[in-house]
Amino acid sequence: MVPNFEENRGIVYLCLSALAFSSAGIFTKSVDVGAWDVLFWRGLSGAAFTLIFLMLRSGVKDELNRFNAPAVLASLMMASGTAAFIPAFKLTSVANVALIWATAPFVTASLAWIVIKEIPSRRVILCSCLALFGVIITLAGATGKGDWVGNLLAMWMTLMMSATMVLYRARPETPTKLPAASSSLLLLPFALWLSQPSLVGPNEIWLLVAFGLVFAIASVLLSEGARLVPSAKAALISALETPLAPIWAILLLGEWPSIHALLGGVIIMFAVIAAQNARQS
Repeated sequence: MVPNFEENRGIVYLCLSALAFSSAGIFTKSVDVGAWDVLFWRGLSGAAFTLIFLMLRSGVKDELNRFNAPAVLASLMMASGTAAFIPAFKLTSVANVALIWATAPFVTASLAWIVIKEIPSRRVILCSCLALFGVIITLAGATGKGDWVGNLLAMWMTLMMSATMVLYRARPETPTKLPAASSSLLLLPFALWLSQPSLVGPNEIWLLVAFGLVFAIASVLLSEGARLVPSAKAALISALETPLAPIWAILLLGEWPSIHALLGGVIIMFAVIAAQNARQS
């Protein structure tokens, strides 16, 4: 019974993480500043919130003691993924980024199979393919205006986050909070070099600080959940972000998805639900 309880807890973490991550496009597109300005203020506030959380839980020393090579690798992969994630929103649509991220189940299952020899169940493989099919349907309705650079950045982000999930599954003892904070701090020098964050207005700074808090919570929840749930299933649950992101875009940006995107989102959601039923088969 204990393993089931732990997996259920991981599923809750991953669902909350997907909900938080789905708001990234809204935060990014709601401010009239460059991507690296966003990365600076989001990263600074996100790292600060994560470190405060660690200090309140007296976990800094413990995470420092466990900050080994896998933790360094996790920090680098999360930093690389974030550096691609935010600019992708500036170059292409919220829906495109979310849809490319929906390929994470396939990417994660492949990496887990290759790297840690974790063979997913037949149902999880089928659901991963179904989620990918949902993405293909959605992209079939694209107008052709999307920027290839933004799409490629979204693909790189997907690869890095999928690899991070596999790493935590393979090395569950790896700390989660300190690498998340470190990944944000690693980007600050690049942000200072490539942008002028001091020129960002106070109203936008407060919005980006809120973004940092949401992103910090999402990153920690993703890392914690990934260690408790099989890699392919973790990626499928994280794909909940795909239908949620366009919903935020409709409500807050007035950006309506095409009928193809709506149909693709339904298929992806069905794949996620079907994968969860695999535990009872």
